[in-house]
Amino acid sequence: MKIQYLGHACFKLISGDDSLIIDPYADDSVDGFGHLREEATMVIYSHKHADHYGVDCVKLIDGDKSKFKVDFIQSWHDDQGGALRGPNLIHVIACEGLRIAHLGDLGCPLNKEQKGQLTNLDVLMIPVGGHFTIDADLAADITKSLAPKCAIPMHYRGDGFGYDVLSTVDEYTRHFDNVHKVGNIIEINNAMPEVAVMDFRA
Repeated sequence: MKIQYLGHACFKLISGDDSLIIDPYADDSVDGFGHLREEATMVIYSHKHADHYGVDCVKLIDGDKSKFKVDFIQSWHDDQGGALRGPNLIHVIACEGLRIAHLGDLGCPLNKEQKGQLTNLDVLMIPVGGHFTIDADLAADITKSLAPKCAIPMHYRGDGFGYDVLSTVDEYTRHFDNVHKVGNIIEINNAMPEVAVMDFRA
């Protein structure tokens, strides 16, 4: 299976002719990202804010029954039980014997039950920019607690992209020793680093 980073919190999982897009962003919803125009056999989203709910930007293509099995875990977009920003869905995706978790706009610590549902992960996609989500320090603590084979940070500010109020990815990666910067596509295998910082630009 391959993972393509499309920017912000949006990823495309590719397994043969089957594909799944997570949290597509709507046009002009996040500074520095172009208009998303993608095709996939399935699209899912963590919540209905524009920077995660650009489902109209993804053309659904016909195919056989999707190989992707998707489960979700209820969580919150803030640390006040959703009072500020509402609910958030964590997605756990299984395919090709792999387990991938996308935490969406998680805004609070995980509880014991949630952690129990996030074991044996091959890949963890985790927000690290703070302000709207958990911050870099909490994201690092969660990553170390869940111990995925590889973590991919998302939802942060970079040179020319992202919300000004977010921190940079460096605030997260400083907590880890095995960090590799990669392109916009990575294959899930045993050679993946502890943390892979993906570039949405091809």
